[in-house]
Amino acid sequence: MKRIFSLVVILLIICGLIWVSCQKKVEEKVVKIGAVLVLTGPDAKAGQSAKQGIEMAVEEINASGGVKSRKIKVIYEDDGGEPQKSVSAVQKLINVDKILAILGPMWSSCVLAVAPIVESKGVVILSPTASSPKITYAGDYIFRNTYSDAIEGAKTAEFASKELKYGKAGILFINNDYGVGLKDAFKRKFEELGGKIVIDEGYDPKTTDFRTILVKVKERSPEVIYIAGYSEMGQLLRQMRETGIKIPVLSCIMFEISDIAKVAGKAAEGVIYAYPSYDPEKGNEITLKFAKKFKEKYGTLPDPEAAFSYDAVKILALAMEKGGFTSEDIKNALYKIKGYNGITGKTSFDENGDVIKPVGFKRVHNGKYEWLKLEY
Repeated sequence: MKRIFSLVVILLIICGLIWVSCQKKVEEKVVKIGAVLVLTGPDAKAGQSAKQGIEMAVEEINASGGVKSRKIKVIYEDDGGEPQKSVSAVQKLINVDKILAILGPMWSSCVLAVAPIVESKGVVILSPTASSPKITYAGDYIFRNTYSDAIEGAKTAEFASKELKYGKAGILFINNDYGVGLKDAFKRKFEELGGKIVIDEGYDPKTTDFRTILVKVKERSPEVIYIAGYSEMGQLLRQMRETGIKIPVLSCIMFEISDIAKVAGKAAEGVIYAYPSYDPEKGNEITLKFAKKFKEKYGTLPDPEAAFSYDAVKILALAMEKGGFTSEDIKNALYKIKGYNGITGKTSFDENGDVIKPVGFKRVHNGKYEWLKLEY
């Protein structure tokens, strides 16, 4: 009887070891990455689009066998676009979920808030959309898949000066890393080209009444006003027109992403804004194929948030394929990526983890967004 009992115990131990071994093998075949997105709050549309782009890319990669036979699993965290929530999300992903890399955060202030953490832990983050010039020098593990505001702001100033022939400009900007980055770049380039900035005013991100600032705009009489912000730009534009300010307006990529024309109505008519050189209806064969598949899956054409996030997943997978499955491997492989032919154009990373891509310009015409120049 004792022998039978001993045999049963031994068999149970062996079965247990086999089960543990099998579980370990299963776990080894999964690559866990994190995604910190703006899934709630006034700019949740951008985060939801990013998530759709990520999910579509992950499905495609996994369906084709994964990365070196390992399937990608994404663990999503919502930061609502708030830096402190980004910090908590990143700490959780690193310490609890043990992820290999992180897609996001999406906003510049959030990336800058988490940069010291990922640098100290040696974990790669690849933001699909953060654009502050400060990110350029945020650390060796910090990458992004959209151009710096230093490029967008400078290109907008150049367009205002050379193409539109404005000599006096005003700037209204949201007072955070995103707004300040665009403001600084625009101001520097506009003045370099011989223009004059007659008003330069920041506002708190929670501002809803802009009338005090708009009184100053009236007093300084700029020929054009450059506004750089998020969804609050709709209210700003409405109040600008209500107070009798009829001067032309220039803006940034968030103008379309936050769908300001819908919020501002007729007040948005004629606004010209910078936009990535990405068009899901008139792009190359790769872009059009992606857009068609995306629309079939989600019922709408992919906006830049979806496209840049889709590309970010594919780029991260390529880095793991070429490098390996440690953050150090991924980091080193990302720096070596040159001319990756993605949905949003050819992508190369410089020594700071930055990408340089063409900037386009669009305008609001009859309530719709239309291209002025696809590449400038």
